[in-house]
Amino acid sequence: MAEKANELNWGLIGASTIASSFMIDAIRSQSGRILGVMSGNAKHGSSFAGKYGIAKSTTGLSELLADPEIHAVYISSTNEKHFSQAMEAVAAGKHVLCEKPLAMSLADAVEMVREADRNGKVLATNHHLRNAGSHIAIRDLVTSGAIGEVLSVRVMHAVNLPKNLHGWRVDNEGAGGGVILDIAVHDADTVRFCLGEDPVEVMAISGVSGLGKGVEDSSMSVWSMPSGTMVQAHESFSHTHAETGFEVHGTKGSVIARGVMTQQPVGEVNLLRGAGREPVPFSGHNLYERSVSAFVSAVTGKGQPSADGIDGAKSLAVALAIMKSSAEGRRITVDYGGCEIGG
Repeated sequence: MAEKANELNWGLIGASTIASSFMIDAIRSQSGRILGVMSGNAKHGSSFAGKYGIAKSTTGLSELLADPEIHAVYISSTNEKHFSQAMEAVAAGKHVLCEKPLAMSLADAVEMVREADRNGKVLATNHHLRNAGSHIAIRDLVTSGAIGEVLSVRVMHAVNLPKNLHGWRVDNEGAGGGVILDIAVHDADTVRFCLGEDPVEVMAISGVSGLGKGVEDSSMSVWSMPSGTMVQAHESFSHTHAETGFEVHGTKGSVIARGVMTQQPVGEVNLLRGAGREPVPFSGHNLYERSVSAFVSAVTGKGQPSADGIDGAKSLAVALAIMKSSAEGRRITVDYGGCEIGG
């Protein structure tokens, strides 16, 4: 199987909005060819393939995976399908780049990681925010000691979910709907990335504003970190006019970022120390192109994914703890289910 960077052929599992809006172009920017797409809806899959110049469409996963010219798959189906589809893909000899969350349970996510390892395949999680120039700049400020010892973090990720993305995200808990598995899992990964440590405990509440059929569309939580840093996070689908942001406060200064919790390379980052406020420059590269580039490097043995399977499993573990805390009304210790706790 050819796995050189300029010969990496892809199959899409899921004819999704994120695939069409971001990932098709990102894959092709890395000289990747998309040979087929699988969708549970034959008409939609065929239309999707025609619109985006993909030669084949199918409703059968096994048919897509049987193509020996496909080296890797990108999974963007509904959340409850990720585990079985990834496991089948790895068993068929494909590398896997999977949307978050990796699975609906931590045990399944850990098994995905182990199965990829057993088969010598790359499993990566498409956590786009850690690929943003803004968050890389924030991480660099933290790790360089520019703000001293980190005391607290605030994550503001309350947004207005566009109508075209409602559907299962607000109606179907069984499909993995809800703001916690959609957004809080991203915030968990971003905090882990910027601080280099994993949450220990969480305390959370969630709410339903009426966007859908009883699935939580808002969540607030507080996390404790091994270093003693406290994290406060707010996620929502129902905040039309809210401003997103990411703040890190330390003993020598603060990093204040606004408009950076997004799929686009936008926003601003400022470093506050003493009486001064200093704009922090950051790269304006495409987040998804960087994610795909790192994945391709890993497949060709030249690097690591920006977020690997363990990152996906750990960030899922935090999201599941938030869900459990909200449901039970008590502080929950994050269970990482066999994943080594660390940066």
